[in-house]
Amino acid sequence: MHCDTLSEIWTGNAQSLEHNGLCVDLERLKKAGAKTQFFACFVNASDSGGDVWEKSWRDVLEMTELARSEEGEGFHLIRDAGEVEEADVTGRSIICPPDLKTGSSGIQGVLTVEEGGVLNGKIERLEELYRRGIRLITLTWNYENCIGSPNSRDPLVMERGLKPFGIQVAERMNELGMIIDVSHLSDGGFWDCIRCSRDPVVASHSNARSLCPHPRNLSDEMLRALGNKGGVAGVNFYSAFLREKDGTGESVRAGLEDIVRHMRWMMDQAGEDAVALGTDFDGFEKEALPEKIRGVQDMDLLWEAMRRSGITPRQVDKIAYGNVRRVMKEVFSFRA
Repeated sequence: MHCDTLSEIWTGNAQSLEHNGLCVDLERLKKAGAKTQFFACFVNASDSGGDVWEKSWRDVLEMTELARSEEGEGFHLIRDAGEVEEADVTGRSIICPPDLKTGSSGIQGVLTVEEGGVLNGKIERLEELYRRGIRLITLTWNYENCIGSPNSRDPLVMERGLKPFGIQVAERMNELGMIIDVSHLSDGGFWDCIRCSRDPVVASHSNARSLCPHPRNLSDEMLRALGNKGGVAGVNFYSAFLREKDGTGESVRAGLEDIVRHMRWMMDQAGEDAVALGTDFDGFEKEALPEKIRGVQDMDLLWEAMRRSGITPRQVDKIAYGNVRRVMKEVFSFRA
């Protein structure tokens, strides 16, 4: 449900989406049996004011153009619920463990924005993003913006809810058929989204706070609310969100067992219909990935670890593609 590959290409850290040295490219997605990948248009904005947000808006527009320029015979951006249905009919299901691979050569992409601050208080920008193919928006990144506040170790910041414009954004996203993403959002903002959205909301790349007490992760109460809302949480592969620091305060590299541990905990709290894959590939240095995972080409190792842990084939299917597909079908429809 989340990778920063497109943004890395846009900034010049790789040449193309088809083949590169990052964690994700179309060539390896096909070999791994992945059929759909969410690609984030990420901007590292600050809270410095209008000029920064306007530049960030222009950057996002350029990234959408880059994504559309990559479309061709082997890659297509999903824009509506009908195309998700088509994916079922043609056998191009979302992400397939080894026993579900169909051999289809095409990859479907979902275009997202990671930093809702690019709206800069202008609600009409949602329509422009929708027209350009954006189907999910991560409402905040690591800075306060026109929508709300980010997660924080400061309890006063963490309690802040959505701003009035943020409520308006959530309601308009429901009307347009865009997925509301609460990863990076403050706890107060999360609860406002649960209350004001009529559609499922997602945490595209967040883990369980009970297992790793980082504010980017979700509490058990939040996981249960997300599941009750019909939403999903995509497990993040960043080691700092999977394992606590050691006794000296140093970060510890996670393993496959840590990913699975979070999956099982999240299923216990939110239900087996509420867990998905977030990965956050290309959103951080490769050294912070779990051991044995270097990119999408290594996903078979995860399927094996899940099964060894006692996660059933039905649950593997749901986490791998079924839960995300359900949310996509429900939300991706124009209703304005």
